[in-house]
Amino acid sequence: MKKLCWFVALGLLASIMLVGCGEKTQEDIINDLDTKLSEMTGYKAEATMTLETGKEPQMYDVDVWFQRESYYRVALTNQNKDQSQIILRNDDGVFVLTPALNKSFRFQSDWPTNSSQVYLYESLIRDILMDPERSFTATEDEYVFQTNTNYQNKNLNSQEITLSKKDLSPTQVKIMNADLEVLVQLDFSSFELDPSFNEGDFDMERNMTGAQMEAEPTLAEPSEAMTVHYPMYTPQGTELEGSQNIESENGERVVLQYKGEKPFTLIQEKSQVVPASTPMNMSQGEPVDLGFTIGVMTDESIMWSYDGVDFLLASSELDEEEMMSIARSVYGTTEK
Repeated sequence: MKKLCWFVALGLLASIMLVGCGEKTQEDIINDLDTKLSEMTGYKAEATMTLETGKEPQMYDVDVWFQRESYYRVALTNQNKDQSQIILRNDDGVFVLTPALNKSFRFQSDWPTNSSQVYLYESLIRDILMDPERSFTATEDEYVFQTNTNYQNKNLNSQEITLSKKDLSPTQVKIMNADLEVLVQLDFSSFELDPSFNEGDFDMERNMTGAQMEAEPTLAEPSEAMTVHYPMYTPQGTELEGSQNIESENGERVVLQYKGEKPFTLIQEKSQVVPASTPMNMSQGEPVDLGFTIGVMTDESIMWSYDGVDFLLASSELDEEEMMSIARSVYGTTEK
């Protein structure tokens, strides 16, 4: 009887040890993420972002720096179009820089806390923590969360966030539409937690100058005729009424007029390098993620530059989501 009791006790002890050394529960991981969010001083990350919203995938190199509490530097480079932009946040505000054109805009904005941000680790953590409907699975090396989202593009309504079991660093993010088609995928190649930063790492002028040393302007040749771009999406009941070519001091400017229930104007002209890099102060407005580029949105317009062309979309009748949908569709990034 004593021998039998010893075996039973040994079995119970082994079971307790197995439970103690077993897989972490979802609650354990949520607590660990909450702790990491509150304790980390910053990070540096590199990733490749793939957009599946057009006819062909577009790939971007993404370089992210974050220093607590609110210093950000996000550099985006299109691998094929040689188009680079930097989103910067420091004590002076939020900046959108296009170094090759010497252009900069400054906002007093809540970015990046006003919406989900696929390339920001703390934004991904918050999406996980704040979603009571999240789902969770574990593989041999990773934890995978499915969450709802709050992206500026409302067609991106769910995401799959994959974290390393080793240190909870991000390895991949997939953003999907309502049909669970992957429209955006981010693959992290490196992630460094609590790194050191140098003075001036988040300074606007230093970032502009540094990026200009590496960038070449993506401009059309002076003799090259400008290709006119038409949006693939327009609101129901709105149609192209006509176009007008205007000669300006910077060359040809094309004005497309759309009439109907939701009228708007789309102006496009060849990009020019700005002589001075003094930021254009936006009393109203926000940086807006168009997928293929970062634009500047006000109450009644969106401005953006892409592939050697400057665009201005203006309307007093369109809401923000409609303006963004039209802008995205100019380069074939239609809603799936």
